[in-house]
Amino acid sequence: MLNKFLNDLRKKDHKPGFGGLDILHYIGPGLLVTVGFIDPGNWASNIAAGSQYGYILLWMVSLSTVMLIILQHNVAHLGIATGLCLAEAATKYMRPWVSKSVLWSAMGASVSTSLAEILGASIAMNMLFGIPIPAGAILTLAFVMVMLFTNSYRKIEKFIIAFVSVIGLSFLYELTLVKVDWVAAGFGWVSPSIPEGSMIIVMSVLGAVVMPHNLFLHSEIIQSRQWNLENESVIRRQLKFEFFDTLLSMVIGWAINSAIIILAAATFFISKTPVNQLQQAVSILSPLLGSHAGIVFAVALLFSGLASTITSGMAGGSILAGIYKEPYDIKDSHSRLGVILSLVLAVLIIFVIRNPYMGLIISQMILSIQLPFTIFAQIRLTSSPEVMGSHVNRKRTTALLLAIGAVVTFLNIRLLISFL
Repeated sequence: MLNKFLNDLRKKDHKPGFGGLDILHYIGPGLLVTVGFIDPGNWASNIAAGSQYGYILLWMVSLSTVMLIILQHNVAHLGIATGLCLAEAATKYMRPWVSKSVLWSAMGASVSTSLAEILGASIAMNMLFGIPIPAGAILTLAFVMVMLFTNSYRKIEKFIIAFVSVIGLSFLYELTLVKVDWVAAGFGWVSPSIPEGSMIIVMSVLGAVVMPHNLFLHSEIIQSRQWNLENESVIRRQLKFEFFDTLLSMVIGWAINSAIIILAAATFFISKTPVNQLQQAVSILSPLLGSHAGIVFAVALLFSGLASTITSGMAGGSILAGIYKEPYDIKDSHSRLGVILSLVLAVLIIFVIRNPYMGLIISQMILSIQLPFTIFAQIRLTSSPEVMGSHVNRKRTTALLLAIGAVVTFLNIRLLISFL
């Protein structure tokens, strides 16, 4: 009787309200994901796209964001309906050799993601304070470890919201300082075009927006709140408001990514200034846009790097814990090991990178190569009645997800051909 009373009490305590202001309780998981695709890797890819091709590749941000909204909502659907994150569900319902192949490759993608995030924060410290990149990487690692090992989800979400706000305001400020060709930008947003020699940049933009580790992270965060999964009306309301959170957050990310490309196009591309490293932003933007522009850029990059390193570490912990059929819990040894592997291996790689800027771009391209494996594993799980029960994908949803997987695979094949 006592156990039943405690279980009922837990369910009531975790039953969310749905009044006018209660929707604010849902804002958070989507922003944690958003910070992952406005990370330093995105900055490098977007600056490369804008500085080399002007507004032409803006369409890739639009396409990637639409794909991201569909994928992230679908994987959050998995977390809400099953109480399992993507890694746990893959381990439980897929053949061991398949699940381990997907999850260990995703763990590698998490390391690649962490590399970009830590490298970006280190570059920002170098720009602002002259700190050498290896030292900046160690400082970033130390800060993130403290954040992850001492804070709860909800506390971290508040930090992330603050970081995203700073980044967004920074780019709004930057855009007020440049002369933008909005007609060309509008055409670029909706007109697919792959200029000769741009395939690496196209794939890096894709990998920078639709990131494998974010799919694992979103499914973990959304189900970690442990609302009453036995109440069908609660589940359906969660799905409704989760979509609002996802849509709002992804649109914010789309705007920030677009702003970076527009900024690069309106400054570097117009002035025909080649960009080989992010540190150039201070020396190039300051004469073009004023004395404060480069500093604002560097501060936003620092916040972006720190925030996205937190989320990539969480994703690494979630993936490794899922391999052992466990939810993410920073007090658990497997979650801690996943965080440490994701972040420490990234720092070690940074120590041997000769060209940090190209390292950022290549790290995002690696993500796009792993992405089809995660997408098709997600489709397999969310399309299974055994896994999802009454919340299984509708046929048109599965068809849409398969089309996204096919597009990503096609672009990867194009990338491979471009190397041959």
